[in-house]
Amino acid sequence: MKFLAPITVLFSLQQAAAFAPSMQTRQTTCLQMASDSDIKVMVNGMPGPMATAAAEACLRKGLSLSPFAMTGPDMEPMSITVVDDVTGNHANVRLIPSSANDEILSQLEKTRSKFGDDAVLAIDYNHPSAVNSNAKFYAEQKIPFVMGTTGGDRDQLMKDMESSNASAVIAPNMGKQIVALQAGLEDLAKKFPSAFGDYKLHVRESHQKTKADTSGTAKAVVDSLKVLSGDDKYTYDDIEMIRDDDESKDFGVKEEYINGHAFHTYTLTSPDGTVEFQLKHNVSGRTVYAEGTADAVKFLARKIEKGEGGKVYSMINVLEEGAME
Repeated sequence: MKFLAPITVLFSLQQAAAFAPSMQTRQTTCLQMASDSDIKVMVNGMPGPMATAAAEACLRKGLSLSPFAMTGPDMEPMSITVVDDVTGNHANVRLIPSSANDEILSQLEKTRSKFGDDAVLAIDYNHPSAVNSNAKFYAEQKIPFVMGTTGGDRDQLMKDMESSNASAVIAPNMGKQIVALQAGLEDLAKKFPSAFGDYKLHVRESHQKTKADTSGTAKAVVDSLKVLSGDDKYTYDDIEMIRDDDESKDFGVKEEYINGHAFHTYTLTSPDGTVEFQLKHNVSGRTVYAEGTADAVKFLARKIEKGEGGKVYSMINVLEEGAME
């Protein structure tokens, strides 16, 4: 399998296994984690834009970055300075290619030795093809993690994490307003199934052309709209993906956000075409996702500190607990 760089931080199962021998003594579940200020967040995927935005948001919310992080397997090792323009907080981070197993293991042990065995928590933004193997790697190494990447085999992902007693927040979307919208639609679908019976569903979503998969948020919203419309025939393959700059502009995306946006339009049309309902959420830039990711890190750390780790949480859980700042 050929992986992409720089935003992909990829570990195969074989790579993960290579780490296991010297890490076998880790406890099955992290029972306690340091306070927010002591957590070292390993933001994997920098210097990719989403990972970098998440790192900046962590600094903005008072979290500390791990002195090292993983980058794409084909990248050269480098040191970068992450700066949050709002607060002026900054941190130096050494980026290590995911193919440099020995150095990654050495840095992980060094960081844990200095800051505490349970101080490291990962943020993972990578290519969809690496979702399952990366999650297994974190679980096997007892690294709590927040994963906002979509794609992969999601059913298998949840099964693997539940059976491994992993501590994680896994969600197709990290933006709290969109998460709240999804929760509202799920509740509506439960209360009023087939309220839009026989209505035809049409979905268009536009993202930057580097996004390889169909939006996980679109899939989640479609799940609710299918219940409301009673349409069992509509599939994720029917979602219209826009990954072309000119088409995105025609869809309403401004030039300056072509390389970072999420524009979604969901339409329900009555059988005779006389009634139409439309739901739309347009996001320009990455800030809303980055800040939600940092909130998820703080939520997960506090759950572990309370002895409530060893579970997979969603952003709905984060929102319900009022942990979105």
